[in-house]
Amino acid sequence: MLDPLNHAFRVSYLILWAVVFARQACLPVPANLFLLAAGALARGGELNMPLVLVIGVLGCLAGDLVWFEAGRHWGRQIIRVLCVFSSDPHYCAQRAHNIYARWGLRSLIVAKFIPGLDAVTPPLAGIEGSSRLAFLAYDSLGSLLWSVLYAFLGYLFANRLAVIAASTARSGDALVAAVGIPLAFYIARRVWVMGQMLRHLRLRRITPAVLHNKITSAEQVAIVDLLSFEEGHEGHSGIPGAVRMDPARLRSRIRVVTPENVGMVLYCSSSGELTSARVAVALQKIGISNVWVLEGGLAAWKKEGFPVTVHLSTSSEVTERFGIKIIEIDSGATL
Repeated sequence: MLDPLNHAFRVSYLILWAVVFARQACLPVPANLFLLAAGALARGGELNMPLVLVIGVLGCLAGDLVWFEAGRHWGRQIIRVLCVFSSDPHYCAQRAHNIYARWGLRSLIVAKFIPGLDAVTPPLAGIEGSSRLAFLAYDSLGSLLWSVLYAFLGYLFANRLAVIAASTARSGDALVAAVGIPLAFYIARRVWVMGQMLRHLRLRRITPAVLHNKITSAEQVAIVDLLSFEEGHEGHSGIPGAVRMDPARLRSRIRVVTPENVGMVLYCSSSGELTSARVAVALQKIGISNVWVLEGGLAAWKKEGFPVTVHLSTSSEVTERFGIKIIEIDSGATL
């Protein structure tokens, strides 16, 4: 009865460990489906349930330990790397920090059941200086609960899973098309967005020296500080005259109107100016094309010895100074 299931997934202990490890390494691998299949095969006597659970826990620990050690060695940079492709990196990192600050290592027990939290909790534990032994103890418990849930669901519904696998074998091409086409579209879209970001970085970069000259010569340049969009930069100094903006607002229903003679310069602190590039692409989508990215970000500006301040401009000051209008589409109100 379970032959179609074994044929569909070809689960072995080594494969199970590999897919679980890959999942914890943040690769798009459906490890929970393999655990379901392993649980079903254990019911049929083809796999040993206790060993399935041990393999699931070991796979989780191996992947999580990599991120834990990375957090110890590279600190907050790892959180930025993990959050940089989320829709709001600052919110992603801040949410993880808040949960970890409240629950500490205990958050590892439930992290695998909360989307987005599983990836950032192990490096956070390393950043906070948790001991390796304590980390492994709490992570083992969380990994065991996660493995037990899916393996025992597979065990309980083994016959139904076998029926699904048999039907999948009969309609394999249709299933591949149903799953593969949307997945391919999603991957293509992400590649296209990344290409847009890299293209913008190549064509629309400005050096700190050129920006400083534009500021001192009183050219119409609106400077946007994106440090609040990144993890760990609240309250930090920025370029004089800049406005610290939350780019998450760009996803709301607004329209920004800028005079043709006004340029906009974005700066951040992320490696390779990725945050600025992402925001530049978002601005282009709402009609702002004259956008530049500060080469090297705030670090390069400081390295040149140019001034910084903690007293940045407000949104109202910038809109008044440059004649920029931010219009709420739903209400028609101009800010």
